[in-house]
Amino acid sequence: MNPTPNQPPYTAQQERLAAYAKALSHPARVFILQYLEQCNGCFVGSLASVLPMANSSLSQHLTALKEVGLIEGEAMPPRIRYKVHSQNWAEARSLFGSLFANEVVL
Repeated sequence: MNPTPNQPPYTAQQERLAAYAKALSHPARVFILQYLEQCNGCFVGSLASVLPMANSSLSQHLTALKEVGLIEGEAMPPRIRYKVHSQNWAEARSLFGSLFANEVVL
């Protein structure tokens, strides 16, 4: 690939991988993702009972995971049930797997 002077040489896959990596750059977010996958989704109250942090911090971590698409929220007024976004999580696992297997596509 020959980048133009104003265009970085990154592929769309590299940009997605970087976004997933950034979202997973805090151990609380890794825990949340694994917890949601294990219990097949839950409400914030369940997460708050197992994570020793303020609700505002928990909310920020959920937002970071939701913005990149690793989790999704299902509105069940007045609460939201969070769960792993299976398609995006499969993509993230595939991208990380390729990275660690040295299958870099330039």
